[in-house]
Amino acid sequence: MKSDGYSLDDQIGFVLRRATQRHLAIFSEAIPGLTTRQFAALARLAASGPLSQNQLGRAAAMDAATIKGVVDRLRSQGLVATAADPGDGRRLVVRLTGQGQALFDATRAAALEVSERTLAPLDKAERAALLALLARLA
Repeated sequence: MKSDGYSLDDQIGFVLRRATQRHLAIFSEAIPGLTTRQFAALARLAASGPLSQNQLGRAAAMDAATIKGVVDRLRSQGLVATAADPGDGRRLVVRLTGQGQALFDATRAAALEVSERTLAPLDKAERAALLALLARLA
């Protein structure tokens, strides 16, 4: 069947999805038991300290429904704790527990290795260029 100039292999969404699938496979092998979204939430909390659930979602590039699910799963695993914000009872504050901090500390090096393995086909200049270009798209 004629494609009239359309090649799926040349489409940004398709290429990004394939690269993401490769990255997710590497991540799940290196850090079993956590999703990339859960790890992102732990990393943001480790870097910034307690955040409202909405702030955490924005900082980790997740919408309200997604971050709620992520926080609920992390809380059920004992990795984060939540409490009403004393200044605004409508706001939920999320913080790492000792167990969550310990898990983040224990998986930080593996996460760096995941990035290294994901970018392995590229040289240093290509890596920098790719990350800069993707940041412009984000």
